[in-house]
Amino acid sequence: MERKRSDIIADEIEGLIFDGTLADGDRLDEVQLAGRFDVSRTPIREALQRLAQSGLVEQLPRRGVFVRQPGPVELIEMFEVMAELEAVCARLAATRISDEALQKLHETNALCDAAVEANDANGYFRENERFHAMLYRQSGNSFLEQECFRLHRRLQPFRRLQLRLRGRLRQSMSEHKAIVTALESGDGETAANVMRAHIAVQGEKFHHLMASLKPAAE
Repeated sequence: MERKRSDIIADEIEGLIFDGTLADGDRLDEVQLAGRFDVSRTPIREALQRLAQSGLVEQLPRRGVFVRQPGPVELIEMFEVMAELEAVCARLAATRISDEALQKLHETNALCDAAVEANDANGYFRENERFHAMLYRQSGNSFLEQECFRLHRRLQPFRRLQLRLRGRLRQSMSEHKAIVTALESGDGETAANVMRAHIAVQGEKFHHLMASLKPAAE
């Protein structure tokens, strides 16, 4: 399916923020961005709304839209909560997931695998999103599912960024397979533990993530 122009623009603005072209506190002017991307202001507004949902920009009434980089403490706190929420999803899904959903997880993992072999971080990210969305649904808890999606949107740019770290795609793929294996065996505790480690940004992984954000924060 062809992606919306606003989604493509949002990804490009996201990249400009992460590479330091747009720094923390910079005002994002709709007219200038429309000229930069050679589009009307409508897809620019839609792109900024998507970035605002993730918390990467902030919309201030009567002032405009500004780049907002979370600090390291805020970022790691959000990832800690995300890791626990998704661990609960995995634990519940181990006893509630359907055979059809398991098959779809295998199919999604196959597409993830192909993206890894092609070194296609963006392709992997798209399939990774489907993988996690299916697990939220298979938890069988609609309130939990909505809470996961809410925080997932906040962390989406940073989840995408950490997949670009060297070796992370293959590591993530290995974790996906371990999660599905645990779900197939009905082992909720193992599924939760693997999922928690899969999401949490700790130690070297967090260090590399913050180093990637450093140019934008200076």
